[in-house]
Amino acid sequence: MNANAKENNSPHQVSRGVFIQVLESLYRFTLGSVAGAAGAFVVYPIDLVKTRMQNQRSGVTVQELVYRNSFDCFRKVVTREGVLGLYRGLLPQLVGVCPEKAIKLTVNDFVRGKLTNQNNEIALYAEIISGFCAGASQVMFTNPLEIIKIRLQVAGEISTGPKVSAYSVIRELGIKGLYKGSRACFLRDIPFSGIYFPCYANLKSYFTDSNGYIGFGPLLLAATIAGAPAAYFVTPADVIKTRLQVQARKGQTTYNGVIDATRKILKEEGFSAFWKGGPARMFRSSPQFGFTLLTYEMLQRTFTVDFGGPKLAGSGHAKQSQLSSSSKQDK
Repeated sequence: MNANAKENNSPHQVSRGVFIQVLESLYRFTLGSVAGAAGAFVVYPIDLVKTRMQNQRSGVTVQELVYRNSFDCFRKVVTREGVLGLYRGLLPQLVGVCPEKAIKLTVNDFVRGKLTNQNNEIALYAEIISGFCAGASQVMFTNPLEIIKIRLQVAGEISTGPKVSAYSVIRELGIKGLYKGSRACFLRDIPFSGIYFPCYANLKSYFTDSNGYIGFGPLLLAATIAGAPAAYFVTPADVIKTRLQVQARKGQTTYNGVIDATRKILKEEGFSAFWKGGPARMFRSSPQFGFTLLTYEMLQRTFTVDFGGPKLAGSGHAKQSQLSSSSKQDK
């Protein structure tokens, strides 16, 4: 009789469980979109500087360097193109970053949930796998977005020639061309997320108090610190991706794929060229993911919806934590 009861209830429970999981994913996707846009807007000027530094070629066949360093690049962009020049390509970035960051955060949360045991514990290898899945899932949005963004960002360096717009880039490249450099994008985004999310989760756990609560400041700090090693260690893949996606000008070396680009960059510019824009990338990615994750988690706390799953780590209410501490002291 018990067996029959389980059998009868099973289809209903499964369908209900799937429906709730879909709703939860949509909920996280929506909040992730808002959080991604907020994070991208805050650090976009740094991203523009990073792109121009990485695209700057060195060697006997290339003209004198335009920018001495990231600070010099920032100053010259403002001087020659105005403050708005720091936001070239922002619109397509915001349009693309919403689904990109949303799917990344959603997939990471989803896979983490599946790999978390009944005691709400997850192994380090499972955290890394979750990050890898998140990084791989975002490339379908990231690659087209970044080609358009990069070409708009470097367009300001040339005062002559036709005006470059998002539409002109799409028309020139076509759908297939928008995925140029996708292998380098995979090589960058998969290890980045595999490093970032486990670091963030463990730093967040470290800063969480005995009542299970983590405040605004520590949450931002954890999300920002985690971005530094993740961003810097994948800089070589980012340099290769930038070189493949940008339109080479007259006299500049052209590349045919990841291996060809790696070989030519190493031969013409040396090993140090793979780390161009590394500090700028670190200073961009760290605060970007800091603000993105902070916004994402604060939105979940503000617009709390109970889907019957595990509670958001570190979301214990501050006042409840204080009351709990006070009651313990009174006793």
